[in-house]
Amino acid sequence: MSAYTLLTLDIDSRGVARVTLNRPEVHNAFDDRLIGEITQVFAQLDKNDNVRVAVISGNGKSFCAGGDLNWMRKMKDYGRAENIDDSGRLEIMFATIANFSRPLIGVIHGNALGGGSGLTAVCDYVVASDDAKFGFTEARIGIAPSVISPYVIEKVGISYARAYFLSGAQFPATVAKDMALIHRIVAQGELQAAAEETIAEFLKAAPNAARKSKMLIKSIVAMSRDAKARDAIRALTIETIADLRVSPEGQEGMDAVLSKRKPKWVQA
Repeated sequence: MSAYTLLTLDIDSRGVARVTLNRPEVHNAFDDRLIGEITQVFAQLDKNDNVRVAVISGNGKSFCAGGDLNWMRKMKDYGRAENIDDSGRLEIMFATIANFSRPLIGVIHGNALGGGSGLTAVCDYVVASDDAKFGFTEARIGIAPSVISPYVIEKVGISYARAYFLSGAQFPATVAKDMALIHRIVAQGELQAAAEETIAEFLKAAPNAARKSKMLIKSIVAMSRDAKARDAIRALTIETIADLRVSPEGQEGMDAVLSKRKPKWVQA
């Protein structure tokens, strides 16, 4: 069973590792502690030869509602250097999940906003309940979905990124399926049964063949970028979010969220 405090981990006899975000009181929102635990658990699971498939889900009413307000309150006072460090840790978390060598199944319900939609994007297969809501909502608080952008754009393409990065609008599971962010929609009461069906399908694949297939996909995608380009993308995403957090708009947007009011650029 789990030795973590903000998530739970269970590995069954089939080699299915279930990672469950466990901050239901804040809709499993990210803070620096949860980011650290997610990074650690996926790094450890990747070293466990008994793990064949991983599943990520959320406890409570939501999968993951993005950034935690208390975390945002603290980062609002960060300088650029502190924001670079903080964004770097978030980038490491997403990279660790994206580089996880086994199939990763996302089981999504309720809100999956901001970083929650980012987590959805790094899953290999996603089943969502029909009540699920998605959105790259960062622009509405004066920042950008920067760190998650390489994973999201790779999955949904430039057209959908333009439509939803720039507006920050939320969208339902049906739209998420149209853009290939998720793969299957079921009624809320059928979500766990659908997850079990999906797990069973992935367990039919030979373990090494599944790992090699995932590595093959990643290698082919990586061949389109040289090492210098990959480093430049990483630096760009981290620096963009850090700069926006300390910008006047970023400060106004985060203050508006914390004060539960509309930001100045939204007309009454």
